[in-house]
Formats: sequence, C-alpha cells, structure tokens
Amino acid sequence: MEFEEFLERRKLKRKLIFWRITGIIFFTILVLLLLTRNDGFVNKDYIAELAVVNIIINDQNRNKALSDLVEDKYAKALIVYINSPGGTVVGGESLYSNLRDISKKKPIVAVVGDLATSAGYMAAIASDQIYARESSVTGSIGVILQTANITGLLEKVGIKAKAIKSSELKAQPNPLEPLSEGANKVAEDLVKDMHRMFVDMVVDRRKLTKENALRLSDGRVYTGRQALKNGLIDGIGGKKEALNWLKENKSINIKLPLKQIENRNQDTFIKNLFRGFSQKINFYDGLRLDGLISLWQPLD
Repeated sequence: MEFEEFLERRKLKRKLIFWRITGIIFFTILVLLLLTRNDGFVNKDYIAELAVVNIIINDQNRNKALSDLVEDKYAKALIVYINSPGGTVVGGESLYSNLRDISKKKPIVAVVGDLATSAGYMAAIASDQIYARESSVTGSIGVILQTANITGLLEKVGIKAKAIKSSELKAQPNPLEPLSEGANKVAEDLVKDMHRMFVDMVVDRRKLTKENALRLSDGRVYTGRQALKNGLIDGIGGKKEALNWLKENKSINIKLPLKQIENRNQDTFIKNLFRGFSQKINFYDGLRLDGLISLWQPLD
C-alpha cells in the first residue's frame, strides 16, 4: 500500500510539473505577443497607415495617436486612406494640423477611395502627395451652416416659443425664432471667414494662385480626372502608386510591414448624429458639436 501510494504521489507530481511548465511557456508567449503589438522591446521599422472614414470630428483619440506618431522613430512614413464626405470644420482642421506636424519628420501620402470631399479633402491636402481613382469624388471646398425656422409649425399646434436673451445675437441661429437680419449677417461672416481659412490651406498646400484657388473653391465636386487636371491631386492611383512614390521620392523601403494606427470607431455615434442629412433635416443640434461643418451632401 505504501509503494502504491508512493507511485501515485510521484505521478501526481509529474503532472503538476508538466502543467506548471506549460503555464510558464503560455504566459511567456502571451507577454511577447503583447509587447510586439504595443511596440515593447520587439520594435522594428514600419510604414504607418491611417484610415479616415465616415464623418470627421475632432477625435481626441486620433489626435493622441497622431501626436505619438510624430516621435515614433520606427514609423518611416504614413499612408492616409480617405473615404469621407467631410465633417466639422474643427475636425478637419485638427486632423490637418496633426498630419502637417507628422510631415515635418516623415513623408505622408494620401490615397482617396470613393470620395474625399470638404473636410475629407482638407485632410488630404495635409499630405505630401495625393492619389485618387479617376472616378473618385473630391473637392467640395466650402463651409456650410444649416438651420430651420419651425415657428410656423409650432403655432399650428398651439406652441409659442419664448426666449429671454441678453442680446439679439445670442443663441442665433435658432429654429425656435426667425433669423434676424443682424444674425444672418453674422452667420454669413462666420461662414465666409472659415471658407477663407480653407482656401488659404488649398493655396498653401497645392501651390495655386489665390485667384485659381477661389475659382475651384465654389463648393463643387470633381472627379479624380478633373481634380488632377486642376491641380487638386497629384496622380491617379491607389496604394501601389503611393508605395512606389515613397520608394522613388523618399527612399522608403516599401517592404517594411504596414501597421494600422489604432483609431476609435465613431461610426455609430456620428451616423446617428448626422442621420437624415440628405433629407435636409435641421442641423441645429449638430452646432453643439464643435461649430460649422465642411460636408458634401449629395441629393438622394
């Protein structure tokens, strides 16, 4: 009985040793994988990729990721894939500024998908080179402020809105009261000033004359072919052409691994916020986001 008990204990001990070793090996592999993913001690050179899709807002997570990329010595270049109708002016401006900061230390190429309009185009011109397909839609260089006057509707259902304000221009535009002449002038000046800012970006980045930039910045959209002809993009193509440009003009090893910059998915929130834009619904609530928008709104 004592011998059988000895054998049983010895067998159990071997099992424990086996599972301990297995656990240590598994834990070590897990740590190595995490370190590799999070750029621990297993760092190596790479080409960064950023996807700019859907509506563009002032995303703090994306701002932080791009700010970190500036000082990342392992990131040798950045390819920005854009498929966006635009977004808020502040969102486009912050993305533009972050990309310009990166371009001071490493080359950036923008690749346009189906469309890069309004704030999407603002992001594109922050790069050193822009490629688009012949049928890509781009341009729409402009700014828009939308509101609605629903006082007539409210009166029909017996509701009369009342606001006590410190001045006429407070909380204007406001769908609960008519837009006064003074408020309309202020809103127009606001839109025009932001449009001038956008045009100045185009003049600076695309090396156009102010006259030519203004001619192209009347809000219209362009196909990739038209954009190339007008100097709004640099070439027709996609990822392949972007990589070749990095190789031939910036001496980047295009065999380096590609690494996607992590970016928060804004799709659900933004889709809900801007749902029904094509039906021209009131934009009043959207103004609380971060101001005016630069967004292409094709009709259904």
